[in-house]
This record gives sequence, C-alpha cells and structure tokens, in this order.
Amino acid sequence: MSTLPIFIKYLLTAFIGMVPIIELRGAIPVGVFTFHLNYLESFICSFIGNIIPVYFIVKFIRPLFDFFGRWKPFKVIIDWASNKATKNIENNPRLQNFAALGLFLFVAIPLPGTGAWVGSLIANFLDLPPKKAIPPIIVGVLTAGIIILILTAIANGGIQYLLQRS
Repeated sequence: MSTLPIFIKYLLTAFIGMVPIIELRGAIPVGVFTFHLNYLESFICSFIGNIIPVYFIVKFIRPLFDFFGRWKPFKVIIDWASNKATKNIENNPRLQNFAALGLFLFVAIPLPGTGAWVGSLIANFLDLPPKKAIPPIIVGVLTAGIIILILTAIANGGIQYLLQRS
C-alpha cells in the first residue's frame, strides 16, 4: 500500500470515512496504519469524508422514506423508527430544546452504531431542519475524530513499544 500515490491514499481514506458504520472511526486508523499517513493527514481526510454525506442525508432522505413508505414492509420499518425517535421528544418541550445537544453527544461518542450517518437519520426522524441538525453533527464528528486520533496514537505508541521490546 505504500507504493500508492499520496493523493490516492488521501482519497481512499476519505472514502472509508464516508462508509456507514466504519466512518472516521475506522478511516483514521486505516490512514495511519495501512496508508502510513501522518495523524493530521489521516484525521483531515477522514473528517472530510465523514461529513460529506451528512448534508445529503439530512436534506434528502425524507423523500426516499416517503417513496419507500408506499410499500408495506418498508412502511412498517420507517414508521417504527420514526415513532421511536419522536415519541419522547414530541411530548416533552424540555427535550426539544436539548435535541441538538443530544445529537452532538450521540455522534461524538465513538461507539459502534453511533456516528454521522445514524445521527443524520435521527435528525431527519426528529424533523430537525438542516440548519439545526448539521452543526451539532459536524462538531460531534470532530469530537469523535479527536478521540479516535488520540486512541490511534496511543495504540501506535503501544505497538511501537512492543516492537522495540521484541
């Protein structure tokens, strides 16, 4: 992999950051360990790749839900997810004020199943307009990226230490 041109390494790292579930949580370590990018390069490429889909998901997923909702199997799933996401928030005005904070925290915690893709879907289910949904998602991705960057550096230091001791 080290024979690839640097621009291709950047593009591949950004592309991995775009992939649902993997997102920048996987792209940063791949950039550092596989493509041998430095930490900053890996972080920037992963971050850019991870936030590119956010706008499109927040803005345009509802028409897809409406389209697929015409068929019963999809409608059941879409209605269940929508009701699950909005039930508590619609009934509690205090929770409505904290929707952006909750969205940020959800995206910022680098665990499987959290991240920009699912955060964007949640924002859509909550009917948050893009102006209210996108900033907390981006800040959440930034925060998760910093956490993953730190963990990658710690892992890299541990690996370096183990290799030196062998």
